[in-house]
Amino acid sequence: MYLNLSDLQRKDIVSIEDGRRLGRIIDAQINSNGIIEHFIVLDYKFWRFWKGNNEFTVLFSQIKKIGTDVILIEL
Repeated sequence: MYLNLSDLQRKDIVSIEDGRRLGRIIDAQINSNGIIEHFIVLDYKFWRFWKGNNEFTVLFSQIKKIGTDVILIEL
């Protein structure tokens, strides 16, 4: 199954530990070999309160499952 970055950007990032919705992917960092190093996620707190820089990174290795609506990650 192939996914585009735009497909991933439509999915919620959810913590596998507590089920918390963390945010959505807004960008990806790709190395010179074309391998994704990490995703940049905009925290949902930013959308609610518009405070500060609420971006964080998710390593590709932290992704445990990509579902139809969510991406499960282990923090």
